[in-house]
Amino acid sequence: MTAYQSIAPALTGAPAAAWCRPVARLAALALAILVLFAGDAADMATIWWTSSTYSHMLFVPAIIAWLVWQRRVELAQLTPIASPWGLAIVALGSLASLLGEAAGVGLARHLGLVLMLQGAVIATLGPTVARGLIFPLFYGFFLVPFGEEFVPALQMVTARLSMLLLGLAGVPAHIEGVFITTPSGYFEVAEACSGVKFLVAMVALGALAANLFFKSWSRRIAFMVACVAVPIVANGIRAFGTIYIADTSGIAFAASFDHVFYGWIFFAIVIALVLGLGWRFFDRPLDAPAFDPAKLNGHGPKVSAKPRFAIIGGAALALALLPLIWTMTITGNGRAPIPAFGAPAVSGWATSDAPMAYEWRANYAGADRLVAGRYRSAEGQVVDLAIAYYSYQDEGRELVGFGQGGLPTDSEWSWVEDRAPPARGRAYRIAAPGPVVREVAQFNSIGGLLTGSNSRAKLETLRLRLLGGNQRAIGITISAEGSEARAAIDAFLADAGGAQALVDRVAAIAD
Repeated sequence: MTAYQSIAPALTGAPAAAWCRPVARLAALALAILVLFAGDAADMATIWWTSSTYSHMLFVPAIIAWLVWQRRVELAQLTPIASPWGLAIVALGSLASLLGEAAGVGLARHLGLVLMLQGAVIATLGPTVARGLIFPLFYGFFLVPFGEEFVPALQMVTARLSMLLLGLAGVPAHIEGVFITTPSGYFEVAEACSGVKFLVAMVALGALAANLFFKSWSRRIAFMVACVAVPIVANGIRAFGTIYIADTSGIAFAASFDHVFYGWIFFAIVIALVLGLGWRFFDRPLDAPAFDPAKLNGHGPKVSAKPRFAIIGGAALALALLPLIWTMTITGNGRAPIPAFGAPAVSGWATSDAPMAYEWRANYAGADRLVAGRYRSAEGQVVDLAIAYYSYQDEGRELVGFGQGGLPTDSEWSWVEDRAPPARGRAYRIAAPGPVVREVAQFNSIGGLLTGSNSRAKLETLRLRLLGGNQRAIGITISAEGSEARAAIDAFLADAGGAQALVDRVAAIAD
């Protein structure tokens, strides 16, 4: 009780019990939700701890607690009351969790957990108190690991900015995808050089600063635009600087200089620059109250009778349980293992043990079966084939995902550009040090759908896992090296009868 009283409305003379019980109920409801979704909560915490992109999120819970503590005097003048309005947010979070589980999208599951916790606050303390806590509640979204989805786009932006600056500096350069060639060497704007780590952290810091230092919404928006644009431009300057120094002083010196200066030291300067530029436009006094309690009291949604927390809390838990119950009800079918199968025979092509110019393999983590083979045609064309079979998809056993298919994450291969897709597939070019270039054609078969679109494959997986059905998934990757790679891939597909024929062969074994 002492802990609750330290933040209770006793600060203004109101009865401590007015806040003690609602806070205790909120803690109990939030704990129950966290226990139900302990896997997702642990997954988020693991990402914060192990990924340098999201390590700043370790501080977000403490920041939220501090923001709430800042508002303790104003909150003390409000009356918490259980409200059914929070159930809508819990339901939205439950739906996001269900969709994320069905489609195998961790971002949706993590977002769903945060939404359910936010809904628990509103359901327990009411919309009036929630309005007083609007920014701390909003800041909870920064607990969700996001941003890696933008890595390919940021790589391209960084490469284009580097080329622009190299041209202005008079350095001759050629770009192909995310690879830049200059007289001093061959450079890759790798995923680690995309700037996503700093961008995600800067957006979180910018949102906090915009709330603390600005009253005007136009100034807040302008400041947030700067927090997005400046890191992107700065990262382009960083990449340009590394290439320019390599061209003038040598690659070894550029690499050491990049690690020493162009790391967080450079971006610390950028943070100071953004905050310094915004300083003169700060229009909110540091001692200004977070909100005006008088404006909130009496302006919340009206209820005809005082709601009972037992009913609302029970409803919130029931809503949170729905995705778990639905998942347990639908999943579990079609999990019988299939016999082992080998690389298929293709007319006009024989298996080959010819060495690769640079080691490459397709990756399908969690597959029940994964076969791979190298083929040579009578005309001397060489292709690599990989076929993966999933009897069902689950966490860690998903056909479509980051690093699945022809571009493994634990290799030296990097994406260069998308290519004209084959029928019902997708194609892209990748490169490894040398450079060695490959073309990859990739196909996803989910249920009865054959597609090269990852989003369509995810949607079909979502449909099958929500409504039930055969969740069998088959992935096919065909790749070849060199300038004539696409011709070799097309010839192999034609002689095999197309990607659908390869899928049907595997499906016949499973059936």
